[in-house]
Amino acid sequence: MFKRLGQLIFVLSMLVLAGCGGGGSSSNDNDNPPSGGGGGSGPTYTAGVYDDDSLFKNRCENPRTHNDIDGNPYPDVAGSILYENHWLRSWSNDTYLWYSELPDIDPGTYSDPLQYFDQLRTTALTPSGTPKDQFHFTYDTDEYEQLTQAGISVSYGIEWELVSRTVPRELYIRYIEPGSPADEASLNLTRGVKIIEIDGVDVETGNTDADVNTLNAGLFPSAMGESHTFLVQDIGASDTREVTLTATEVEADPVPMVDTFTTGTGNVGYVFFNDHNFVSEDRLFDAMTEMANNNVSDLILDLRYNGGGYLYIASQLSYMIAGPINTNSRTFETLRFNDKYPNTNPVTGNALSPTPFYNATSQYSEKYGSGVSLPQLNLNRVFILTTDGTCSASEAIINGLRGIDIDVILIGSTTCGKPYGFYATDNCGTTYFTIQFDGVNDKGEGGYSDGFTPMNAPISAGILQNGCYVPDDLSVQLGLESEPLVAAALEYRNTGTCPAITKSAKIPSKSVDGLGSDQLLLRQMKRYDNPFENQEQK
Repeated sequence: MFKRLGQLIFVLSMLVLAGCGGGGSSSNDNDNPPSGGGGGSGPTYTAGVYDDDSLFKNRCENPRTHNDIDGNPYPDVAGSILYENHWLRSWSNDTYLWYSELPDIDPGTYSDPLQYFDQLRTTALTPSGTPKDQFHFTYDTDEYEQLTQAGISVSYGIEWELVSRTVPRELYIRYIEPGSPADEASLNLTRGVKIIEIDGVDVETGNTDADVNTLNAGLFPSAMGESHTFLVQDIGASDTREVTLTATEVEADPVPMVDTFTTGTGNVGYVFFNDHNFVSEDRLFDAMTEMANNNVSDLILDLRYNGGGYLYIASQLSYMIAGPINTNSRTFETLRFNDKYPNTNPVTGNALSPTPFYNATSQYSEKYGSGVSLPQLNLNRVFILTTDGTCSASEAIINGLRGIDIDVILIGSTTCGKPYGFYATDNCGTTYFTIQFDGVNDKGEGGYSDGFTPMNAPISAGILQNGCYVPDDLSVQLGLESEPLVAAALEYRNTGTCPAITKSAKIPSKSVDGLGSDQLLLRQMKRYDNPFENQEQK
């Protein structure tokens, strides 16, 4: 088992099904009450005055008496919801990237910290009209700790394709984890199957609170052995059939497909990379070693559903693609916090320093151990397959490589637009996620809040990048040379031209309300920790 990380930075990603609630932690001196309050009455509110958040930290309405996942007691002491809300207000004002755009709301006017936290975000929009902060949410701390261990989660092993979060909805299976409950031969489920009903509730039209709760419960089971009934429609079928799915612990393979395509102009590598988690470090090492041994002259990196993960993994992979000549003394990404902290990380207290292109394994490599030189392909271009599910750390790969003039050719559709990040912070049993920084590449480029868009896309919402607009076709299995995105990459490589646009991608709803799940939001976000920096601190 991997050791639990002390702090996790998250660089965001998307495809949320629901509205939800979610920086830095600091030491807590529980013997010193905040100014203007304390004792039985609790803290008081003065507009425009923000006490240090450490004065309110861990003062809980319901202090936890059990231990964390590592067996350590939580630091909770008796407090109140008022203390919890005051902590949220001060912490947000201190670390939120756009703190000056926050409303100053009296913490005493809310009896639920999650509802109060939901108000502590900017209402500004991106150039395309999308909310600038779509990724403000919370997660139960115990569940969050379980989810961040080795890629294990309770699920069926299905990744869902939700075209709209509000009615009328369309819901499909876009990927099934090999060996998962959904992969059972008797179920005969495949990529592209449409979901019609869940536990008797119509997916397209179910709109009451009870309907949404039923749909969410079915899509995202919370316990081992939990079963739900789905009415499904197979690809090309007019009738429907019923299947029952039972959740279990699923350990996802972050690199489930690695292949080499032989062409008349050299070997082309294909790597389907689905999650920047701890497990992926060794799996990517093996995949890129295979690519190097097969003398690939080009690489197709399939990130279409990769919602993010640890930024150091993105840095390592980018190094393995570009090699030492392209990356030597160059910056992969530099974090920028709000204007209160131009030179210091407000969470760790460390001086800000750029993230380089890491050329060796980290302390979290189980197979190779720390400090082993990474394999390298030494490529000057890379074909990256993208959809709106390509988020955060995946977008950091795109941005980091374009910052050192690697020709990044996008095949697919516009990425989700997550240049921002945050530290996951627990308080009183809830882990909060609020945007605290963004990232820029070696050229100082970032700000891709509307994503990256292939050059010939019919709608150019994001930053334009060389490549071809190709809708993701769920009726074709992944990893095949004939799969539309892969085929388009091979065609562009040979001819420099894109296939004709015959249909448009189904654009997911930008609504922040409707069918939703914090678990799906978390899955599609980038988790970030810097083990190299941790080693230096030691």
